[in-house]
Amino acid sequence: MSRIIATAAIRGAYKCMDRAETMLSEAINRHGRDKAIEFPGTAYALPVILTLTGKRVEKLGQLEEVLWSARGWLPVMPTEQLWLPYLGGALDAGAATLVAHEAVEAMKPLCGISLTSDFWLGPTPDSILREQGIKLVDGRMPGFAACVGALPNDEVAEQLARDLQERNILVFMGSNTAGDTMAAQLNRRRVDMNWETFLVPYGPDTSSIVHALGFACRAAFTFGGLKPGGLKESREILLYNKRRVFAFVLALGEVDDEKYATAAGAINFGFPVIADTDIPEILPSGICEYEHVVANVAHRDMPSRAVEVRGVKIKTVDIPIPVRHGPAFEGERVRKEDLAIEFGGKYTRCFEYLTSRPMDQLQDGLIRVVGPEIKDVPEATRLPLAIYVEMAGRKMQPEFESILERHIHSYLSEPMGVMHLGQRDTVWLRISKKARDAGFRIEHLGTVLLHKLKNDFPAIVDKVQVTLFTDPGEVDKLYPAAVAAYRHRDQRMGALTDEGVDILYSCALCQSYAPNHVCIITPERPGLCGAYNWLDGKAAYEINPHGGNLPVKKIEVTDPVLGQWKGVNDFIRNASNGAFSRFSAYSMINDPMTSCGCFECIACVLPGTGGIMVVDREYQGQTPVGMPFSSLAEMTGGGQQTPGFIGIGTLYILSRKFISADGGLARLVWTTTRVKHRLGDALRARCEEIGKPELYYKIADESVCTELEPLIEHLAAVEHPALEMGEMI
Repeated sequence: MSRIIATAAIRGAYKCMDRAETMLSEAINRHGRDKAIEFPGTAYALPVILTLTGKRVEKLGQLEEVLWSARGWLPVMPTEQLWLPYLGGALDAGAATLVAHEAVEAMKPLCGISLTSDFWLGPTPDSILREQGIKLVDGRMPGFAACVGALPNDEVAEQLARDLQERNILVFMGSNTAGDTMAAQLNRRRVDMNWETFLVPYGPDTSSIVHALGFACRAAFTFGGLKPGGLKESREILLYNKRRVFAFVLALGEVDDEKYATAAGAINFGFPVIADTDIPEILPSGICEYEHVVANVAHRDMPSRAVEVRGVKIKTVDIPIPVRHGPAFEGERVRKEDLAIEFGGKYTRCFEYLTSRPMDQLQDGLIRVVGPEIKDVPEATRLPLAIYVEMAGRKMQPEFESILERHIHSYLSEPMGVMHLGQRDTVWLRISKKARDAGFRIEHLGTVLLHKLKNDFPAIVDKVQVTLFTDPGEVDKLYPAAVAAYRHRDQRMGALTDEGVDILYSCALCQSYAPNHVCIITPERPGLCGAYNWLDGKAAYEINPHGGNLPVKKIEVTDPVLGQWKGVNDFIRNASNGAFSRFSAYSMINDPMTSCGCFECIACVLPGTGGIMVVDREYQGQTPVGMPFSSLAEMTGGGQQTPGFIGIGTLYILSRKFISADGGLARLVWTTTRVKHRLGDALRARCEEIGKPELYYKIADESVCTELEPLIEHLAAVEHPALEMGEMI
């Protein structure tokens, strides 16, 4: 039995509840009970409140009942230091505190308090949650840390942030210590803070850290397919977070009553607290997997201690370069004033070309720079660059070249102080002064590629040799061979058809969050996240035969129109834990594929049009079906099979198999301008291929209309073919 001092947590919960109720009373007097409140871009109303109470809060008046209910969870206010042999009272106080915090955060805009001022990012939209989802499920982002308070000084703050980044831990920042915040400290150190760098500042008040818990709740909704409701449903969501969302709290600096109460709230989710101060510890396991509260941890030891306590599995590669590295540094930008050297962009030629060779033609580990090194040129020099990677392997196949080459972008984005944008022959690469001054050289780009390729693809990569050409003549000499290789690969991939292969590939990476979801990837249907195609699945299986991508034999065609095979259905039944017995590759109406929440776009039937719409996750506006993307995602994600709704990768729209059982591309009547611009000429060409060259211009977007009736009028005016095809359902 654990003994804790619960007095501070309960006292803090009362303070938080009093603040929320006072704020609500003033807001209602000013705006009325029908005033709408929300966190923009989320379908889940106020997610923590929705989780803990089962109630959707969309208006001020609805907060009254919620706060009244949460106040009932509070234990009697202690009159003296209270020792409890169990956590119940403190946990209840913590849950009430989270409700109060979220109410306060939701009401701030009504009080003239911006949630996104300065460097503060405010609440996380659902689109960002899904965008980061692929990193959560494939292990690039193994967990997250909620950093509460501030460090002793700016240097220590950056050190802690970098230590967490290097472990690929997503960092949420909120609250303050003596008026200073960790985010402000990082800002003074000119550290990039955004979702791409894994450093997310929520707000300066302790209440803002509730957005980290909201992120966790929505992970359960979006990927786990869990639904809010009563006590049973709340318990399931909390258990889901304990088992699948690897998070922890770092308490930085003095822990006041409000922070104690907030920490108690986090423990409800199974998230332990690691503190740098001398606070009472809770070491036996119970709610959390291991310890609940660990105190007096040195700042340099906090990341490793937290990872140990939460049981986070960290995968890192030791690369001998003089700067930190990891996926968390991919989003960093090297600004003009920080520039040491630059390649490509609009100034010089810069491309990357990976090819395979016979084993006896390579010198493994050889890295050469042909031309000027960074130390040989003036600061801010612009040079051409050809990144030429030759590799060999006993299991290497020509189809894998493009897959390995595509990884060059992420690999060369990971060193701190290196910015890499684009792929193939549209690369823009910068190295910062800080990286150069730390000893980073052009040759280290080769060091990164050598170690990452061998570590990530050990089954197919035995030897790697890298040449980095900065001499203009040598760059131009190699360029034609690279362009020819790009063209050949595109033609080879374009020739692959579903009928031409006997094996498809599964993708179960998302099952860590959506237990019953499984993708089936075909040559003509990429994964719904847009990150994996059929060749990716083939390569992944060669690398790890026991991983998330497995071969699925078609065995016997059961319905060639819908795209159903006996072997695939047998696999689905087993891989979905019996939740689904069949799946159609080419239909969104009959047995559509399940969606986990990582989809790039949602395709949805539009009644009265004979067609469908496709909306991407970046689109924030209304759609002709009457729901924004976030609401559509609630119906589509979580491993559900919902006729009329499917999650898709954007490039699937160009496929000849795109909902071919339902009428194909001619059914597309509305999409977003972002999708049309991304597909551009390729979509025009596809329209011509199906004999409807004018279709591209007949497909409406948000600049034409966002409601159903005007859309139907538009379709009639332009004579869209979907109107003559009949209703889909």
